[in-house]
Amino acid sequence: MDFYATLHRLLRSADMDEKEEGIAQLLRYCSTEAAEAPPGFVPESFAEPSYAGICRIVDPRELPKRRNFASREGLALMLHAIAHIEYSAIDLALDAVYRFPEMPPEYRRDWLEVAQDEVRHFRMLHGILEALGSRYGEFPVHRGLFDASIHTAGDVLERMAVIPRHYEATGLDVNPQIMKKLRPHGKIPEVERLLAALEIIYAEEIDHVRKGDRWFRWCCARRGLEPTATFQRVLDAYDLKKKRRPNLNVDARKAAGFSCSELRQLGAERCE
Repeated sequence: MDFYATLHRLLRSADMDEKEEGIAQLLRYCSTEAAEAPPGFVPESFAEPSYAGICRIVDPRELPKRRNFASREGLALMLHAIAHIEYSAIDLALDAVYRFPEMPPEYRRDWLEVAQDEVRHFRMLHGILEALGSRYGEFPVHRGLFDASIHTAGDVLERMAVIPRHYEATGLDVNPQIMKKLRPHGKIPEVERLLAALEIIYAEEIDHVRKGDRWFRWCCARRGLEPTATFQRVLDAYDLKKKRRPNLNVDARKAAGFSCSELRQLGAERCE
């Protein structure tokens, strides 16, 4: 098996069956073989995300507003937006393996396992979309997470800080707020299914952020950097501090590896 050629193929594919099968193959390979990059390997810089062929990409300001979750269209819009995040997360996890071949074998296994989880999350959400008579690609999307992967392509420490420790951790803040808004409509079958899916996604995303935290701290230790100050420096460099969420999920972030000193800097009023 050509490990890195397979990663490249999966990163370019929008076929979810191909992605799922390929990720399983890569994980089996990692359990028995050392996935060394070939001599002279240089990861390709991709100009567009793999979903470009099935989704219309627009500026975030052009996305339709999601207001009425009780209507089929409103629910489909919300589902589509969440499914897009999960689809993007598949490629982000694969790219974390493809982009940084110098990292240890445990790192590769961690992010392939994340990619496998994200495929399952996407399939759960897409099944509910189909029950609503919709599909992934029906509504426009933005490429914010893909752009973040491009911006952090040169440094695995920054990738771990920006993607799992910022964007995915922000998802831990947002997920309970979405479920809170949905619960009054829980008698709608698709809403009931979505709430169940979000509970699963929430629990597993804590582990994904924890893996990002692990490898961020590993990179800091290798470079002799203090993690809290380094994380703040990266947030400053990417102008991400102004994008903090008001509902900081202290418990989930602590479970994922954040320290109380970090959480206070991020705006937590209490952390014990």
